[in-house]
Parts: sequence; C-alpha cells; structure tokens
Amino acid sequence: MSGVLRDLFLLRDDVIYLNHGSFGACPKPVFDAYQRWQLELERNPIDLLTRRFAAEMANARRALSEYVGAAADDLVYVTNATTGLNAVARSLRLGPSDEILTTDHEYGALDRTWHFVCEATGAQYVRASVDVPVRGRDDVVDAVWDRVSPRTKVLFLSHITSPTGIVFPVAELADRARDHGILSVIDGAHAPGQIPLDLDALGADIYVGNCHKWMMAPKGAGFLHVRREVQDRIEPLVVSWGWRSDRPGPSRFVDHHEWQGTRDISAFLAVPASIRFLREHRWAQVRERCHALLAATGTRITDEIGLEPAVGSSELFAQMMSFRLPACDPAAFQARLLAEHRIEAPAIRFDDGAVVRISVQGYNTIEDLNALVAALRSIVAD
Repeated sequence: MSGVLRDLFLLRDDVIYLNHGSFGACPKPVFDAYQRWQLELERNPIDLLTRRFAAEMANARRALSEYVGAAADDLVYVTNATTGLNAVARSLRLGPSDEILTTDHEYGALDRTWHFVCEATGAQYVRASVDVPVRGRDDVVDAVWDRVSPRTKVLFLSHITSPTGIVFPVAELADRARDHGILSVIDGAHAPGQIPLDLDALGADIYVGNCHKWMMAPKGAGFLHVRREVQDRIEPLVVSWGWRSDRPGPSRFVDHHEWQGTRDISAFLAVPASIRFLREHRWAQVRERCHALLAATGTRITDEIGLEPAVGSSELFAQMMSFRLPACDPAAFQARLLAEHRIEAPAIRFDDGAVVRISVQGYNTIEDLNALVAALRSIVAD
C-alpha cells in the first residue's frame, strides 16, 4: 500500500523523506486542485476575489469544520498556525501581574511570540518542565498544573509537541483551565490529519491548526478556531474591509478575520480536495499502519542503538517520535544524515541537548525505516 501511495506524491526519489512534520507534502491530486484554483484566480481575479469570494470561502470553511468537528462560523483560514497564534497573543489584554503558562516542549517561533508580547505588556512567560521520557498522561497533567498560580491568565500548550512528538492531554487541561477562569490556547499545528479531531468536544477556548502538514493541503493553509464565548477578545491581525462591515456575513468573527486584502486564497480553497484525498484513501487505516511502523522502528532504535525515546507509551505518540542523541551539534548530525545516507530528518536542540525527530507518513516504507536504523547506527557509532 505504501508503495502505491508513494507514487501519488511529488517527493524526490533520491531522498528518504522522514520529515513530514516540518512542512508536510502535498499529494498530486491535491496539488492539481490547488493549481486549478490558482489558474482560475489569474483568469478572472475580480470574479473570484469579489463576486465569489464569500461563497467559495464558506464552502471551504464548511468542509474543514466538518473534518475537525466545529461550527463553520467559529473558524477562519489563516496561512499557518504561527499567524493564527500571533493574532491571539497580540489581542490579549495582559499586564505585569499576569502569567502565560506553557511547557518546555513548545515550538520555538511561538516561544518568541509570547516573549515579544511579554516584553510589551510586562506579563511573565512561565515554562513548566515536562521530563522525558513521558510515561503517561498524568506526567504531563501534573507537571503543567503544578505551575498554575493565581496569576495564570493563559494556558498555552501544543496538542502534539514539535520537538518531541508527544500527544499532550489538552482536553483535560483545557477543562481544568476553564474551571479556574484561565484562557486555554492550543497550538494544534501537528494534530489535524495525524490524530482524529473534535474541537467542540475538546473544549479549548482557542485552537489553531495547520492543514498543510498532516492533512497534506498546499502550503499556506491553516485555521484559527475560537469558541464563540471568547471571540470578541480576538482582534484581527490585519484590519481590512471586514472590520465593522455593514454587509451581511456569517458572523462578525468571520468578517473581521477572513478578508485581509488581496492574497492568493487557492491553498484555502484546495483544503476540501485534501479532505477528499484522505477519505478516498482510508487515511485512518494509513495512520494506524504508520503508527505501528514507527513503534516497531522506535523499539529497534532503542534496543539496537541505545537512543532513548521521548515517550514510554504508544498512546502518547502518533506518527512522530523523537530520540535523545549523544552530545553533538544537531545541525551537523542532520547534515550527515542527508549527505551520507540521503535521509531527511531533523535534529533539534532540546533540554540542553539534542533529539532526532522521525515522521512516518503514508508514503514511507519499511525499507525507509530500515535505512534510518542503519544510518543512525553508523553515525552514533562515530
């Protein structure tokens, strides 16, 4: 099955791609749909960006909302999760007495976003340490909740952590946060398409995700979902014609955030094609195969090479897993993987050391993972 799927992707044949988590990879049928939208935009920009904009975007939001379990009027497209989270972080009215609570597993660009906001407002950015390997969900819940204080105003967490690939129990933590009057903000960059999502059931106040990673939509497609009760707290990152618009729209939230001036909306409009691709190829089964392949490979990496995984339970990872490396320069390690073994996988600074992160997607084969084990054995032996 994986060999058949591999033929549906545009990836180079001379590289083993085990880095889907960074930027995703778009299947040929979805990329074709994306290019058709781009061509339609160029053939008649006025028609698509004025007469048809609202209807086409509504269709794209409806398809996405059904896939992630949310109301279509409670989410808007953004170019990526970082953009959506910037809109959130820069909207909040914080002051010197406030704290944003997070963990030491968050994506570096968002750490910088919150530090930027804290420098402007005087708020404090508090990072709970979640020690690896994580053995169970309670390890995460306890580590985070032990750092909650009367000053905590925002709980910011990844659903699936970028450096370590851990699936955090965000539903339980968001529920606790609401009971304590804390705004929950979830970075779901890696979750849509990698694990099933039901945003309404999950209950986070704010959830931002990417479509171009594990949903395999074209680059530049993400979403911002905000629970209706807190939508008035989130200001548009770009103020344009939708601000206080007098035209009838689906919701003020959509009006304020959807139109940001002239831009290529083709990636957004191609998201329904990516959802169709996932359904037509029974992606739930593909995910299960990828998880099993990663679990088996992880056992080999630990037993045969001695690299410690970031998690100690299969329920805590999906299609990404990280392993602690011996003392090394992570950039040089990653460069050797590519130069000597033609393997694309990131080595990332983490917790005063480095980890190598492995992503397994439907196009990967057992031969890819065997090559990885051999490469890691060779480099670590040096």
